[in-house]
Amino acid sequence: MNRKPLLLGHRGCRSTGITENSLAAFAHAMSQGCDGFEFDVRHTRDGRNVIWHDPTCCGKEIASTDSAELLGSNGQSLVVLEDVLTHFGPGAFLDIELKVSGSEESIVAALRANPPRQGYILSSFFPEILLRLHRLDDRLPLGLICDRRAALEVWRDLPVQVILPRYNLLQPQIVDEVHRSGRQIMT
Repeated sequence: MNRKPLLLGHRGCRSTGITENSLAAFAHAMSQGCDGFEFDVRHTRDGRNVIWHDPTCCGKEIASTDSAELLGSNGQSLVVLEDVLTHFGPGAFLDIELKVSGSEESIVAALRANPPRQGYILSSFFPEILLRLHRLDDRLPLGLICDRRAALEVWRDLPVQVILPRYNLLQPQIVDEVHRSGRQIMT
């Protein structure tokens, strides 16, 4: 069976002069023919799910700062999950990466209120986040991100549909085993 690979922009796009993890980066990825994009979610002190990769922004720890105090490198407020779902949920596949625990319930609520129509996955490096999401809703599409060989070994014990290994961990036997288990590979 030949299926077209899913093409996702990493943090929307990188190396273009456009701020990554921004609405502009996501629009650029889509304009370049991507099926969707991956983006990072962090939780602020005031309970907002902001889109940002690093644990700090503007020299402030995101988890201990209100969202209104956080400005991206473009000088604008950080994008929040609800904005991404509203703007891109109708036409883009979304790889929503949870960077930290504590926001699982609010992310699930946002997805229930505005489900992406082209598909999505909730991904994380952290098995405990994936297990918590599964307990909240066992129908959620989950993916384990693996950047080390040891991390790649735990996928069999998790309720994930997708394994997301770093490209240098991909080996034919891993791909075959994942496919035999009825799961998918994204890298």
